[in-house]
Amino acid sequence: MQHYLEFEKELAALEGKVTELRSVNSLSDRTENDKEAVNLEKKAAKLLDKLYKDLTPWHKCQIARHPDRPHASKYIEHLMSEFVPLSGDRKFSDDQAIIGGLARLNDIPLVIIGHEKGDDTKSRIEHNFGMARPEGYRKAVRLMDLANRFNLPVITLVDTPGAYPGKGAEERGQAEAIASSIEKCLQIRVPLISVIIGEGGSGGAVALASSNKVIMLEHSIYSVISPEGCASILWKNSDKMREAAEALRLTAQDLSKLGIIDEIISEPIGGAHRNVEEMMPKVGKAIERSLKKYEKMALQDILEDRRNKFLNVGKFSL
Repeated sequence: MQHYLEFEKELAALEGKVTELRSVNSLSDRTENDKEAVNLEKKAAKLLDKLYKDLTPWHKCQIARHPDRPHASKYIEHLMSEFVPLSGDRKFSDDQAIIGGLARLNDIPLVIIGHEKGDDTKSRIEHNFGMARPEGYRKAVRLMDLANRFNLPVITLVDTPGAYPGKGAEERGQAEAIASSIEKCLQIRVPLISVIIGEGGSGGAVALASSNKVIMLEHSIYSVISPEGCASILWKNSDKMREAAEALRLTAQDLSKLGIIDEIISEPIGGAHRNVEEMMPKVGKAIERSLKKYEKMALQDILEDRRNKFLNVGKFSL
């Protein structure tokens, strides 16, 4: 079942009518219905194109959170071969909000780590809607250590509203776990490439995105706080989330201008969820291009490249 966003209501009505016409079984009406369906399909395609040429930051937030948007497990399934999942932080438990393991991308051996939100009610609860607990970040640290030991590049797929803020997570050292993950990202001497595939929220995203290269999908978002959270703090009113989304500069386009991210991957019209088969190869090629840059680079130079990237963020001269 196709899910439609708030600003896609007119599109939903058109595409719903097309589906209704296509389902009519009466032979006498079929030719007429087919003609009308074709006309409506053309009208819907034009409307879709118009809607996605004039997106606001709040619209992009909605697209980044779309329930049908492909998550980390989908990218791993489509892009990676010989995937061997690795579980647990060897200290407390296995957190399903972060998945990872050993894999190959077109014969390139690597370690892949990603936030996983889940695709239905059961799996979303199992993966805690992509909100990792401390053991999730400690698992990521363990996998990055493994990659560093065996000289394997690390790919991270970022898609989280933020780290889990529950009492148990705080008691087990959530802040320390996030800080340790960021520290490990900045310490390893192998290439680290991050792709923000949906929502890059707060420190929970930075914990996996402190990398040599940060790539964003066209309609993904990346911010220190959610628009709702920002609005609640600044205006004491979460209904001001549209204004907050504008002010936060959280879109891929804004972040590219600010030098926070390095590359934007275009999405199919209507978002990645409308054409997953088209989206997957684009992400795979972008990762391969990024890894190619570091193929002949010395380990110390890879480390310096990453550190200099973050030291130069926000740098200016008078």
